[in-house]
Amino acid sequence: MLNQTSVTEFLLLGVTDIQVLQPVLFVVFLAIYSLSLAGNGAILMVVISDPRLHSPMYFFLGNLSCLDICYSTVTLPKMLENLLSTHRAISFLGCMSQLHFFHFLGSTEAMLVPVMAFDRFVAICKPLHYSLIMNHQVCIQMSVTVWIFGFFHALLHSVMTSRLNFCGSNHIHHFFCDVKPLLKLACGDTELNQWLLNTVTGTFAMGSFFLILLSYFYIIIYLFFKTHSCSMLHKALSTCASHFIVVILLFGPVVFIYIRPASGSSMDQDWIVAIMYSVVTPALNPLIYTLRNKEVNGGLEEGDQKEALT
Repeated sequence: MLNQTSVTEFLLLGVTDIQVLQPVLFVVFLAIYSLSLAGNGAILMVVISDPRLHSPMYFFLGNLSCLDICYSTVTLPKMLENLLSTHRAISFLGCMSQLHFFHFLGSTEAMLVPVMAFDRFVAICKPLHYSLIMNHQVCIQMSVTVWIFGFFHALLHSVMTSRLNFCGSNHIHHFFCDVKPLLKLACGDTELNQWLLNTVTGTFAMGSFFLILLSYFYIIIYLFFKTHSCSMLHKALSTCASHFIVVILLFGPVVFIYIRPASGSSMDQDWIVAIMYSVVTPALNPLIYTLRNKEVNGGLEEGDQKEALT
């Protein structure tokens, strides 16, 4: 799998080389990471433990929380370590592993969100057939499918990147190992790698984005013509709006970094945008998905009451 190369390790230059800012950034990112772990962990715990939440909607929400915990853990602990360290090395194998799991979890989440949108479409537009269409076996199959596709999508990029020859600088202008910064360090032709990154990732991202828009479009049209309740329509639109915020936070940065032409790329812009989807979004997802969710909030409150009693 790995090609012969003179580089045995890489140096992650991180988000800034200003010494005064590094402790401040460490505290900020540690707080965000803790918030992400606490929020997603609480949702995962409630979804598993509360029988009332053993439904397709919360099954997929639990998958999303699990993904967000792993997704932020791939990059944030190493970044936090580097903010307090002068030696910011990562081994060649460690770099390729980080790249693989980052794309594995990110692409899996990108495919899980349209599955969640489809679940809401069936629940709202086909309520009488919901339990038949979204039965337990189908939910398991859909979940396993997106995880498998995500794994092989990431494997494509990690294998192709690891086969490149790195014979020059080993300084990565980023806070984690990603395909684009590594392509800038590679010796030889990287045109195929760049084409695969733009085409395959672009197809995944735009295809998922289109399916989400289609699901929410049909939901809104169905409710607009079928329901005579303004409160029901308002509730559905507010739910779609909150979910659409997640979609923008997830797919906007992907389009900006991976699909735009390499000639317009700026590494400073790339890591700023990367912080949004790898650090901020996993912490915001629990707030966005549960802020108006009475069932999850009720489960969390019951959990707090039980802890208080014990």
